[in-house]
Amino acid sequence: MGRAIALSLAGAGADVAVNYPPFEAAPDGVMQELQRLEVQTLPVVGDVTRPEDAARMAKTVIDRFGRIDILINNAGIMHEVPIAEMSYEDWDATIRVDLYGVFVCTRAVLPYMLSAHRGVIVNVASQLAYTGGVRLAHYAAAKAGVVAFTKSLARELAPAGIRVNAIAPGPIDTAMTRRYFTPEWWAAKERSVTMGRFGQPEEVGPTVAFLASDLASYYTGQTLLPNGGGVML
Repeated sequence: MGRAIALSLAGAGADVAVNYPPFEAAPDGVMQELQRLEVQTLPVVGDVTRPEDAARMAKTVIDRFGRIDILINNAGIMHEVPIAEMSYEDWDATIRVDLYGVFVCTRAVLPYMLSAHRGVIVNVASQLAYTGGVRLAHYAAAKAGVVAFTKSLARELAPAGIRVNAIAPGPIDTAMTRRYFTPEWWAAKERSVTMGRFGQPEEVGPTVAFLASDLASYYTGQTLLPNGGGVML
């Protein structure tokens, strides 16, 4: 999904810095795709749960591009486990990446946006923030926190000219969901969606690009749900 978001932003003309964690390979394929769109690109390694990494990443982007107009908080992990069997480590790891990481990266970027009196932040939540999820209590709790954080930040930063919104996708066909693939699991997920199918990352990226653009100039504190009708608010 991060790839699709980056390509959507680049397709709209944005120069794009792509974060990847130190325990994964550099996203060379994605960078090549972005470069074909004739925008400036920058891979930036760093752990989103480490404030010192986030501060360094933000400074690296500023040094290269001169400003940060848009922050997309997309990093996330998901691990299905019943609450009665959930280890404290499972809970902590999920909250740390999916919620704390959003705060850490936002905190690192905000001084630059506040100095410029402008900026856009888009946080990636999940429709499970609204429904909860069997075997996903930690993930749903983190994503509900992202939605609440988005609303709070939007209220706080509006006077500074900074808009903050979120998306809450439904089931999307990504590597993170495919790790649980069984025909029964897949069919159950599809039955939960009004449109009867998983979404594709390319159906999510444009929503983020819209929220990041001037077309969404009157949107703040909102959460859009590209979910095939799985949740209707």
